[in-house]
Parts: sequence; C-alpha cells; structure tokens
Amino acid sequence: MKKYHQLPLPEEAIIRKIYWIRGEKVMLDNDLAFLYGVTTKVLKQAVRRNSARFPEDFMFLLTKDETDSLRSQFVTLKRGEHSNYLPFAFTEQGVAMLSGVLRSPAAVQVNIAIMRAFAHFRKVLEINSTLAGKIQELENKVTGHDEKIKLIFQVIKELIEKNDKPPIPRKRIGY
Repeated sequence: MKKYHQLPLPEEAIIRKIYWIRGEKVMLDNDLAFLYGVTTKVLKQAVRRNSARFPEDFMFLLTKDETDSLRSQFVTLKRGEHSNYLPFAFTEQGVAMLSGVLRSPAAVQVNIAIMRAFAHFRKVLEINSTLAGKIQELENKVTGHDEKIKLIFQVIKELIEKNDKPPIPRKRIGY
C-alpha cells in the first residue's frame, strides 16, 4: 500500500509539485492525492462526481504528449509506476475547489498549506519578473557606454603620444 505524507508538510515539498503547463501553474492529480491522503482513484472519482465544480480553467486533462514530456523531464513520473490514465492538472482555483469535494480529515490543513505554496510561488515569479525588468533597464543604460569608453581611451592615448614628443625649445625670458 502507498504511504502518505505526514503533516505538517514543508512548503518546499509542495512547491516542487507545482508545474508550469499550458501557461498555468498546476498540480497533478497523483501529487494532490498523496497530499490529501487518498488514492488517485478516489480523487478522480470525487472530481467526476462533482464535474460542475471543475470548469476548464480549474482543471484539465493532460494530453499524451504532455504526460510523456513530464515523464521525460521528471524522474518521479516513471513509466509503469503511475496510472495508465492521463492525469488531471488542477490550477490554484481547482485545488481550492478540491477541499470542498474531498472528505479526508486532513483536507482543510493540506489545502491551506497548498494555497500558501501557490502564494509563495507567485511571489517568487513576481520577484523574478521585477529583477528581469531591472536587468533590462540596466542593459538599456549601459548600451552606448562601449563607444564612450573607446573615445575616452582614444583621447588618453592622444594625450600620452603628445607628451612623448620632446618639448619645443623656448627662448629664455629674463636673466
């Protein structure tokens, strides 16, 4: 029988289970089942019984190509160790809806931890986009500096060459 997590689950462990698929931050059904302490079959049955609660922007079925791509990217998704059925991918809103559908004792606590992980993930993305903007701003400021630096070196070389020439003899003034 499959072992389930022990609460409290570290936020980093949840964040590692958030994937970027179709431009959305999602969690897969088997990861969520593990976190909620139920089997993937029970989770999928609960979702199918309450399909009206899960529109396409809350949950979608992965294609075979997406599933194969995940298997090739992540060691955790090895062929034969997981369901033969295509997995569901739940967005943040879909995960929030799951807490109302699943009736496991830890569902509320797990859902709070997952919502915190999604919020943390959002902050990290925001920080990264802010840093990317600042780097772009810095690149824009630096553009053109190479030519100015070359000009400065050229002027310095000219001054050095000018000082290397012997001084012009001058007529002495005074005694």
